[in-house]
Amino acid sequence: LNADNARFLLLAVLIVLYMLCGAAVFSAIELPTEREAKERWEERLENFTRRHNLSRAELRRFLREYEEASVAGIRVDDIRPRWDFTGAFYFVGTVVSTIGFGMTTPATIGGKIFLIFYGLIGCAGTILFFNLFLERLITVIAYVMKSCHERQLRRKGVLPHNGRRGSGTSEVDSLAGWKPSVYYVMLILCVASLIISCCASAMYTPIEGWSYFDSLYFCFVAFSTIGFGDLVSSQNIRYESQGLYRFGNFVFILMGVCCIYSLFNVISIVIKQSINWILKKFACKCCHRCQRRLFRSRRNVVMPGNVRSRRNISIETDAVNESDTDGRRLSGEMISMKDFLASNKVSLAIMQKQLSETANGYPRQMSSNSKQNGFSGGVGALAIMNNRLAETSVDR
Repeated sequence: LNADNARFLLLAVLIVLYMLCGAAVFSAIELPTEREAKERWEERLENFTRRHNLSRAELRRFLREYEEASVAGIRVDDIRPRWDFTGAFYFVGTVVSTIGFGMTTPATIGGKIFLIFYGLIGCAGTILFFNLFLERLITVIAYVMKSCHERQLRRKGVLPHNGRRGSGTSEVDSLAGWKPSVYYVMLILCVASLIISCCASAMYTPIEGWSYFDSLYFCFVAFSTIGFGDLVSSQNIRYESQGLYRFGNFVFILMGVCCIYSLFNVISIVIKQSINWILKKFACKCCHRCQRRLFRSRRNVVMPGNVRSRRNISIETDAVNESDTDGRRLSGEMISMKDFLASNKVSLAIMQKQLSETANGYPRQMSSNSKQNGFSGGVGALAIMNNRLAETSVDR
């Protein structure tokens, strides 16, 4: 598995576990209430049929017809028409924003067919609008945070107050590519979403007659485009300051959906970072286990080349690989051809260059420390090894 497939599989497993945990919690919380409500309804239904001398079948048939009328938009209480122009505009707003409350649905075949094509283009355009909004929002947040960061640096005296490059040139250069932390952006979006939800709830509570907690619940369900439809705003036939309220309702839903959508995108980045961290930790544990198995393996056996931990083979690490191979040879353990080639791999360009220098009579100048250490020049590959040993001895 490559990194992308491993990340995808881990995310799928985590989502399934998350859904299982959520199902268990909601079932434990809501199932007793559902059973109590069902018992109360059966009791009321039995009392009603006994009092009015009706059969259960007739009464259930009547209730089923009312359910069909309710789907068409007919309610017991007086509500505004669902399919006048304002009601239809509210409906298409829930369609293109992918909220889909469900209180209004097309009943005709023509309406359903038109909805398929209308929603296909409308949802795609709205998602594009949300992405563009997110880009501009992140740009504004980054600009504000960068300005605050520069102000802090000026207070500390790192940056000059006139903005010219002086002693803090390196700090100015670092600010050119400075980017805000994703955690700060997530915090700002959380605060903005909370402020919009609280302000919208303060408007919904007195006008719709909901409790403040129900208003907050509606804000999250609507702004996150979940759209259960158990609570829907602007459905009564008359309101005080009706035009102003519907405009405020539209503005709050638009701002809330944009902020929550942006917040979801930022949280997805944090989740991706967490998954990468989990995969990295898991890979480290697997590497340690493979190394332990390698050291515990029997000697005088041919070991596969991919079991061994791969290092970045370069001219600086050849000495380590050579010493490792020599130790394995002295112990009598056989190595594979891949390990042998990897341990003796030296940059061909550097070797040709040093061979040319020694052949032309101007070998690499040895430092006085190397001469004191007893390493002499040599020709060809011997010169390369002597120079390498000299460098390592000087470094030590």
